[in-house]
Amino acid sequence: MVITFQFTVRPGQGAPSGFDMGDMLVTGALGTANSSGHVPDQGMMIYLSVVHLLDTLGRFLQGDARVLSYIGVDTSFKLVVRRNKDGLSVAGKDGVIARATVPELASAVLRAAEELGRSLPQEDPVASDWETVLTAFRPLVPTATRRRPSARPSSAGVNGIPGVGTAFVKDTFPGSAP
Repeated sequence: MVITFQFTVRPGQGAPSGFDMGDMLVTGALGTANSSGHVPDQGMMIYLSVVHLLDTLGRFLQGDARVLSYIGVDTSFKLVVRRNKDGLSVAGKDGVIARATVPELASAVLRAAEELGRSLPQEDPVASDWETVLTAFRPLVPTATRRRPSARPSSAGVNGIPGVGTAFVKDTFPGSAP
């Protein structure tokens, strides 16, 4: 199974801030959900939206609710995660994007969040919420699939692009089909 999350900060906003606008892209074997390129605009306060995603998804994965309906901060962009007999399904407004196991989904979201977080200054007002939610979410990801978070570079981001975080998961986890 494959699921990819990408969180990006929109350019032209000055120095990185926890209140920056950005976009979320989720890609799976069955489709894509993307907040960019819509009228009306579906861009969101990306750092706060990722904090909200980690918080609500973490509680959902640890609980027994059947459906999680997630809407980003200051946007109409929506994802729906459903439990089913085979694991989880992730859907956007156009339908199911991917089917995944809990470890696959949690790993994909965590990796993208950790990449994006490298561009958030530690002195930013959102940074403490960011670190708190990441600390709470990390135990949901199996140790073998976790990457140790590295120190935040200045604002280099990924491949020198500030504010870009991506995650790609194509692994086999205990209890999942190859």
